[in-house]
Amino acid sequence: MKRIFVLVAAGFLFNSVQAQDDAEEYKVVLPPDAQKCVLPASPDKIADDATYDQLKEAKAQIATFQTQVEAFRECLSAAEDNPGNTEGNKAAIVSSFNYSVDMEERIAERFNAAIRSYKQRNAK
Repeated sequence: MKRIFVLVAAGFLFNSVQAQDDAEEYKVVLPPDAQKCVLPASPDKIADDATYDQLKEAKAQIATFQTQVEAFRECLSAAEDNPGNTEGNKAAIVSSFNYSVDMEERIAERFNAAIRSYKQRNAK
């Protein structure tokens, strides 16, 4: 009876250690080199009744943002190449990259909506 208990306990302990190792492998955390990548802040909100000059200023802010977000993605891509990354690290990097793409698309749509609004208000 004692031998069976010891074998079961040893098997449980081994499986617990293995599960803990697996959990670390799939823990979704940005690796240290990717944590150094800086996601830029979104450009200022564009007023609903933006003037032509405000739209030009917004376009310049968006261009600056796009340059910064490209640098962010390049930094993430470099961090992704680290051979020590776990599957969880890789998933976190991909998630951050995709978030930056979504963010850029939302900003572009916001700008396009402001342009359409301006054109509607100034149609002759």
